[in-house]
Amino acid sequence: MRAGILSFAHMHAHSYAAQLRRHPDAELAAVWDADETRGREAAATYGAEYVADLSAFLSLPIEAVIVCSETAKHKEHVVAVARAKKHVLCEKPIATTTADAEEMIRACREEGVTLRIAFPVRHATAARIARERIQAGELGRVLAVRSSNRGKRPGGWFEDPALSGGGAAADHTVHLTDAIRWMLGDEVRRVFAELETSFRDQGAVEDCGVALLEMRSGTIVSIDPSWSMPDAYPIWGDLTMEIVGERGTITLDLFRQSSRWYAAGSANTTLLPWMDDLNEGLIREFVEGVRDGRPPEIAGEDGLRTLEVVEACYLSRKAGHFIELTK
Repeated sequence: MRAGILSFAHMHAHSYAAQLRRHPDAELAAVWDADETRGREAAATYGAEYVADLSAFLSLPIEAVIVCSETAKHKEHVVAVARAKKHVLCEKPIATTTADAEEMIRACREEGVTLRIAFPVRHATAARIARERIQAGELGRVLAVRSSNRGKRPGGWFEDPALSGGGAAADHTVHLTDAIRWMLGDEVRRVFAELETSFRDQGAVEDCGVALLEMRSGTIVSIDPSWSMPDAYPIWGDLTMEIVGERGTITLDLFRQSSRWYAAGSANTTLLPWMDDLNEGLIREFVEGVRDGRPPEIAGEDGLRTLEVVEACYLSRKAGHFIELTK
């Protein structure tokens, strides 16, 4: 499968490019980026062609495109890719508004191309085992879930609400919302959120908080999506879940499987992971799904459901009470 990457604005584009190069049935053929310097550097790094004109990029003989532009540009770019009849993998969050997300899903459906959303947590072996046990009823009824997706402050456009659509809540709530929906086979009924800017003096977006979700089944979920890790933390952050059922509890710490590296004379300690490479699973499903004509495991509708929760978080922050989801 010949693929292109549309923008390296999001840092995950580098992981996706590396995985495309490793897959025996894929080729990273081309790169487009509004930032020409960044685009040319990425293309040279991964052995791809840099194309400065977006229309020319979309006219290339490629089958699929990974969209890693700023979140506010996802709608424009995904719709353009769909109109060019290319399959799409879009970085999360799917968009900054649910209206944009719905338009993206509609465009891909009209053009007969697939839309996948980058939620790699589903490709963790531990998460898949947990889901199997929950779905088999081993925990009985799930009563509550306590979860965190805390990372370092990303800087750049992530902290510009015009480009990102929000701060830590927009950036991290979506991962855990998708994982919980998928594991429990349940949907969110209502949302309450407290969001603040606490880890620096000033900021245009929130960097910490908590979201409380009530699922349709009655399960209560808490999510900590904060950018609370210090710069000295040995990896970017964490992803943890404690799933409490009537008959037992499952605890997940997806980045626990690592070795600690440190050396004399070095000020830094580094964690070297030996767990699953979640991006490898994400790109493998993308490549092989397009190749075999399979529907997406993580579709545009999954991105829309998680974005509805993000929007409800911001509405709840302003209103000071739970926000009911209507869909």
